[in-house]
Order: sequence, then structure tokens, then C-alpha cells
Amino acid sequence: MDLGLAGRACVVTGASRGIGRATALMLCAEGASVLLVARGADDLAEAVEQCRRAAGPAGGGAESLALDVTAPDSGERLAAACRERFDRLDVLVNNAGAARWRDLEDVPDADWYAAWELNVMAPLRAMRAVIPAMADAGWGRVVNVASSAAKRPSPQMPEYSVAKAGQLSLSRVFADRYAGRGVLVNAICPGPTKSEMWMEAGGLLDQSVESSGAAGREQALESAGAKRPVGRLAEVDEVAVAIVFLCSERASYVAGAAWSVDGGSVQVII
Repeated sequence: MDLGLAGRACVVTGASRGIGRATALMLCAEGASVLLVARGADDLAEAVEQCRRAAGPAGGGAESLALDVTAPDSGERLAAACRERFDRLDVLVNNAGAARWRDLEDVPDADWYAAWELNVMAPLRAMRAVIPAMADAGWGRVVNVASSAAKRPSPQMPEYSVAKAGQLSLSRVFADRYAGRGVLVNAICPGPTKSEMWMEAGGLLDQSVESSGAAGREQALESAGAKRPVGRLAEVDEVAVAIVFLCSERASYVAGAAWSVDGGSVQVII
């Protein structure tokens, strides 16, 4: 299927690893040009090289921007950088995120504010910076990467769950405002995914071992997978492919959605 992404210019935040990197790779392979945004310059450089290889001679370009998306001017900076590099901006994927396991009573006020800044204010600033020009052009796509915890709050990740629920509402209000002008805003709600956030040393898998009393990483991973109807955690590509579809020409009648990509974990009909 031709997704109609050739020649489009995209911004992906949190693009140096995990779901963000996989999304950037797929967009480049479809012929789009991608500005990869993250804080770590070294990881970004590696991701950009991978994207350029994935694109091949007929594919899209890849450039990087080292940026903390919680900075007050981050939206303007990423928009300006994309237009400077590619002379346009058609697609925004707000993917930057972080989470940790702990009890509700152990979350200090500062971390509640930090979760809100990263998951609500950062996407808000980016959308405010890019959507008006998309609307003037009559075409645009925005995908906000939320979480299954936005639909069913996780007791192990309270501030993350609340902020991600806010992100879903943010997506919806922008979708309602701009769908009639050709800018389609949607959200993706992944369940636990075998990205670095889960699998790296000290990540959510190790945290789950510590909190659950599991015998080790393998037992904890098996236990986490068994809680999904599919019976396992997601691979990053399985989430990225849904994001890329929502970025595409083919998702021309999808607006305001919050697509679950969670292996059936959140058992709701809507």
C-alpha cells in the first residue's frame, strides 16, 4: 500500500530510541523527510544514520535536533528547524516520554509537574507552533503517543497515567478544532512495549522485578506478557506501524481517535 508520504516533512520527538526511532525509520522508508528530536546528540546521530540507510537513494532525508521538549520555546524551535531543513512541515509525532514504577504516596509534587510538562505542555507547545501553518496549507497530521495507562490508570505509574489521560483530552480538543481544515490529530495508546524504557537496565522491567518480587527479569517479562490477551509485550515496530499509518494519506477519515495498540489489555469497546 502506498501511504502517500513521499515528499512529506515530519518531526518526531523522542526519536533517538524505541518507538520514536522505529517511527522515524518507517517514515524515511516511505519517502518522507524526518527531523529527529531528542535530548541526546550522540544517540540522535546514530538514529539519523540508521534512517538514512533505511531511506535509500529514493527515500526521504533525515536530520537531527538536540532539544529538551519541555523548554518553553521548544515548539517554535522544532518547527523552525524542520522548515529550515526541509522547507515545509506536514507531520508531527509527539512521542517523547518517560515513566517509572512507584506507589501513589511516593510521588512528590515536583514529579507531578514534570509529568504534566512532558506529556501535556510539550505536545501542546509543539501543536500550537505547527498546526496553524498546516491548516493554512489544508493538510497535516499529528499523532500524540499516549499510553494504555491513559485509558486505565496504572497504580504503579500514577503521575504518568494522569498526565497521559490529559494528553488524550489535549489531542481531542485540537482534533475538533482543526479537522475541518485538513489537519487530523489522533493519539496512539500503546501497552507495555519492549523498548528501552522497559528493557534497558534499571527500566520498567527491572522496576517490576523489584516491586513484584519476581525471581528475575525473565519471570517478570513472562508475567507482564501473560496479562495481555495476546500473551506478550509489543515490539516497537508493532506500535510504530500504527503511528505511521495515522501520519499517512490513507488515514484521511481518522480524527480525534485514541487507538489502542496494547494487545487487548484495556477491555473497552470505545
